[in-house]
Amino acid sequence: MSRIKPETEVDRLVAALQPLGPVRARAMFGGHGLFLDDRMIALIADGQLYFKVDAESEPAFRDAGGSPFVYEKKGRPARMSYWCVPIDRAAEPERWLAFADLAVAAAKRAATAGVSRRRRGRR
Repeated sequence: MSRIKPETEVDRLVAALQPLGPVRARAMFGGHGLFLDDRMIALIADGQLYFKVDAESEPAFRDAGGSPFVYEKKGRPARMSYWCVPIDRAAEPERWLAFADLAVAAAKRAATAGVSRRRRGRR
């Protein structure tokens, strides 16, 4: 897996994800969040791209040899719902975009689940 270079590589990743729709990047937490339809679909942290996952999509990332985004919180490792995959987007663009599609689907499911939880809380 290659390291992501600041700004120019972020711009290239945003361009590579345009087949999904109008993806945009926003600087956050020393890295970048990549958003589609106001949903975060990917995270760039520590020079690595991580796609959004959930219980449904995580096995595909694990089976591809991916690994989760882990950071330190209060001196202990904390894992977020983002995984990287060891796929070269230049060599395997269709396969790489397939994982991006899984991230979009996971972000949509998370948004739908969030709406359902908020509605239940209002009753």
